[in-house]
Formats: sequence, C-alpha cells, structure tokens
Amino acid sequence: MTQVPVDISSEALRDRIVASLTEDKAEDIVSIDLRGKSAMADYMVICSGRSTRQVAAISEKLADRLKTELGRSSKMEGKDQGDWVLIDTGDVIVHVFRPEVREFYQLEKMWLPAGAASAKA
Repeated sequence: MTQVPVDISSEALRDRIVASLTEDKAEDIVSIDLRGKSAMADYMVICSGRSTRQVAAISEKLADRLKTELGRSSKMEGKDQGDWVLIDTGDVIVHVFRPEVREFYQLEKMWLPAGAASAKA
C-alpha cells in the first residue's frame, strides 16, 4: 500500500527534522532560512554527529521517520562514507557532518549573512 504524503508547511517539516535530529543526539543543529536566497529549498539544516557511524544512523533514522510519519521519501547521498550525508526532503535540505568535515566546508559561513550568529535550531 502506497502512503500518501502528508501536506505540511516547510516550517513544520523543518521543525520535525530538527526534532528527529535532537532525538538522535545530533550536535550543533543550525537552521538557515533560504527563502528568497535560493530556489533549491526553503530551509537548510546542518548538524554534526560524533562518528561516521552516528552520522549514518542519524541520517537513516531521519529518512525513516519522514517516510513513516509524513509519507515523504528523501534522497540521500554519502551515507556509505559517513563523513557528510546530504538528505534532500524537498523543502528542507539536511547536512549531517562529522565535526572535522563540517569545519572544513563551513557551509554556515556560505549561507548565513556576514556577521550573523549561527541560527541555532
């Protein structure tokens, strides 16, 4: 039986994603509002896991929860390596990093306004 996707706002989707990441002990969760800055998504959520195993587990659980609770399939890249996993949920793009990899790429600096403090979720 095919599950019909639940129609929720991008804000509600972001909130559910942040809750899932928090439940799975993701660290340094940051939400960036992309509305008006990019057509790819409304929000970007960035977080860290302590190890490759935790990064993969956080990502897998998030995709499973979104499928089960909201009927929303997610595209996922990088889970096998576990250094940086990108999860595309449509309205929200999620990046789960190992801390060293997150520090290297510094996505927050690229997307947050100059001088802005991280928008902790």
